Amino acid sequence: MIALLISLLNRLKYHLVGPEKYARSLGVKMGNYCRVATRNFGSEPFFIEIGDHVYLTSGVSFITHDGGVWVFREEDPTFTVFGKIKIGSNTYIGNNTSILPGVTIGNNCVIGACSVVTKSIPDNVVAAGSPCGYICSTDEYHERMNKLNANTLLMNREQRLKCLTSLRDDKLIHKKMIDIVSHK
Repeated sequence: MIALLISLLNRLKYHLVGPEKYARSLGVKMGNYCRVATRNFGSEPFFIEIGDHVYLTSGVSFITHDGGVWVFREEDPTFTVFGKIKIGSNTYIGNNTSILPGVTIGNNCVIGACSVVTKSIPDNVVAAGSPCGYICSTDEYHERMNKLNANTLLMNREQRLKCLTSLRDDKLIHKKMIDIVSHK
């Protein structure tokens, strides 16, 4: 009952003070100009450090402990293991990404949606997947995406609709077909 009450109070606090202040109130160390759309800072939010100009999208989860050591608790009831998480400046973390204990994500990085970040990521890297792996450099990503730039950010809803519905097909994202390996 108390856990449910605490959970409800935290949800209310998130909406009343805003997500950035909420994160800081939990003990997350956060730089300036961050955008936060998650409230999943784990059980040890004071182990999380976030640089300047970082975007944490919806559903991003921070896991600062290794819960798997639970299997050792019959022989050692106090067994716990923790790791800090650090995210560098000017970094984007995509929807529903999980970041595991001990991970550092560098400056100028893009982490794709639904990734599971199990290892540290150096500066200037685009990475994605489960487990998260290298895709390309942020310079390569910028070059690829610049060819598709629709420049709609400052448009109102009607202007944006008109622009997007008139785009040629070659100005939209297209994904490669998966490789199918026959199994005999």
